[in-house]
Amino acid sequence: MFPDLTRDDVFRLETRGLWLRWARLADAQAIVRLAGEKAVAEMTARIPHPYHPDDAERFIFQSRRSNADGHGLQLAITPKGRPNCLIGMVGIGPDPDTGKPSLGYWLGTPYWGKGYATEAARALIDAFFAYGEGDELTASARVINPASRRVLEKCGFAYQGAGLVELPARGGLYPADHFRLDRRAWESLKSWSHTGLVREPVCVEVEVDREMSLAS
Repeated sequence: MFPDLTRDDVFRLETRGLWLRWARLADAQAIVRLAGEKAVAEMTARIPHPYHPDDAERFIFQSRRSNADGHGLQLAITPKGRPNCLIGMVGIGPDPDTGKPSLGYWLGTPYWGKGYATEAARALIDAFFAYGEGDELTASARVINPASRRVLEKCGFAYQGAGLVELPARGGLYPADHFRLDRRAWESLKSWSHTGLVREPVCVEVEVDREMSLAS
């Protein structure tokens, strides 16, 4: 799904206000604190509530394995200039039902309403189409989550209809809106803010320790 370029943990996407990088074990505490909030978790398909530290560590290992295999790309969202401060996650991976590439994201509640989800999603969408060979992306959002719908629409996704989807972490079927973005539509939206690729220097780093979609 993703090329060799993204399969090294020094890979990073840089936007005007964000750095997107691979998740690290040092991020586990922030993931537990932010993703574990009920307001965040209940809008996603796979984030449990409460969120145990073991779950966060398991997610980090799985995301890094998927990134390295090229089966998906899950990136930590951090403010530009503060790469050790995780504020959310954004990722593209195969939908468990259809196998099609699907976009997912979440942000901690202190960072809602600032445009970060749209900025991060656009950067990863650009990378998916610019450096991969995929022709379409899918995404879903709970019908009670209009903020996520707005993010997807601002990223160029077209509404495909609503239906019931299984949310494993929520324990049942829930109504959701479905969206699709194809390569042709993406190419027509290249006026988005420039997104650059940056490779971090190989060195030892000192690490200090309501917008989301269903694929998270």
